[in-house]
Amino acid sequence: MNAHHLPLRPLAALVAGALLAGCAIQPTPLTQDERQAEIAKQRSIMFADQEAISGPITLDEAMARALKYNLDHRLKIMEEALSQRQLDLAKFDLLPKLTADAGYFWRNNDAASSSKDYYTGEQSLVPSTSSDREHNTGDLTMSWNVLDFGVSYYTAKQQSDRVLVMRERRRKVVHLMMQQVRQAYWQAVGAQQLEGKIMPLLELTRRALADSRKIEKEKLQAPLDTLNYQRQLLDILRQLEGVRDELAQAKPRLASIMNVAPGDPYQLAVPSGFSTPRLPITPDAMEETAMMNRPELIEAGYNERIGLFETKKALAKVLPGINIEFGANYDSDSYLVNNNWRDLGLRVSWNLMNLVNYANIRDTAQAQYDVAKQQHLALNMAVLTQVHVAYRDYVGRQRQYELSDELNEVDQRILTHTRNAAKADAQGKLSEIRAQASAMMSELRLYQSYGALQNAYGQMLATLGLDPVPETVQAHDLATLRTAIATREQELVEPEKK
Repeated sequence: MNAHHLPLRPLAALVAGALLAGCAIQPTPLTQDERQAEIAKQRSIMFADQEAISGPITLDEAMARALKYNLDHRLKIMEEALSQRQLDLAKFDLLPKLTADAGYFWRNNDAASSSKDYYTGEQSLVPSTSSDREHNTGDLTMSWNVLDFGVSYYTAKQQSDRVLVMRERRRKVVHLMMQQVRQAYWQAVGAQQLEGKIMPLLELTRRALADSRKIEKEKLQAPLDTLNYQRQLLDILRQLEGVRDELAQAKPRLASIMNVAPGDPYQLAVPSGFSTPRLPITPDAMEETAMMNRPELIEAGYNERIGLFETKKALAKVLPGINIEFGANYDSDSYLVNNNWRDLGLRVSWNLMNLVNYANIRDTAQAQYDVAKQQHLALNMAVLTQVHVAYRDYVGRQRQYELSDELNEVDQRILTHTRNAAKADAQGKLSEIRAQASAMMSELRLYQSYGALQNAYGQMLATLGLDPVPETVQAHDLATLRTAIATREQELVEPEKK
């Protein structure tokens, strides 16, 4: 066998192996054990590196935990970081391209050639060769296209605005998350305060119901009176069971926002009294404040600018491209007189079809810009509407809370008088149970209405675009975040104690 054919064997074997490997690939579903291991791994990652809860959680700490550990917020931070990395890549597109190339060439015979006379067709020179059968090449070429530079410049400007867009989206997530924390925190406080009252009341109601059924069985009371009494007790029992189920959901809901593992016990710090939050600005200044600070409007401004850069890119793509190349080359061929050389090239290219299609390119870019401007105008109107709606909701929630507070005070006083006047008979026990249930419902409504007021206040801050966290924080540990949030809250509003 000719030795010149030997190098083909490894190449043929490599190609055959690649084809067989490609044909052998089949879908491979995850096994039950793999899925089980992945679930355990994901759960470990979800709650890893979190500071343990060491005491009752205040509202500021709940906000700090949500800000630091909430998975949705983490996702937005990662998206913002990704956008920054994409900007770094876009900046590199502005630089000239530097290409390194190396090669190895081999053939099994000489690259010989001869020539013949043009007129007679007879061979004029003996066959000759001017290259080795085996040689190495290498070159390093720097090229710069002026047209690509212009397009890349506007692309990088667009990407820099997209970084700012992601920053505003993260601001919006923080606004919504802090609003959710406010409402969930006060609902959980109410659940914590009432969970010690509802179980004894449920037990008292069940005992009264059992006593009534015993009286009915022994026929010690008129059947209709006994049934009416049982019906009232069952109605109270139904309400209490509904309240218990509602309260049971409050603390897990807050735990989810703080990224506390479901089922982990924790306690909330109960304030000595409720504070009525006051808005940091007057109603006359709300519209201007929202127009200046809302993340959606700032994002719309960046999108409008991105659309403007798109129109400039469309114009740049129509222009001719000038490509400048400079290279350093090497070839080990022994027939070459100069194995190392430098070259410089200048080439102009123009895609004439872009001229024909320029109107479509320009109109498409302009349409995108017009859409971005119209979206900005529509958002302006939506924000103005939200400001007025949120303010009316805040005022209404404040009135509802004040009424709930007064109603709770009356029901608590009724309970005190009922207990003092309670008798040992069944009717007296029913009055006491009814008074306790009514007082507890009023207290529940008080916490609910205060949570709704805090939610309306948080909605008002989000509508105005006022950040609940300072723009710069010295560190991102839990204690520093908690202090920063409390300081910012103090700056925004001085609560009015009742």
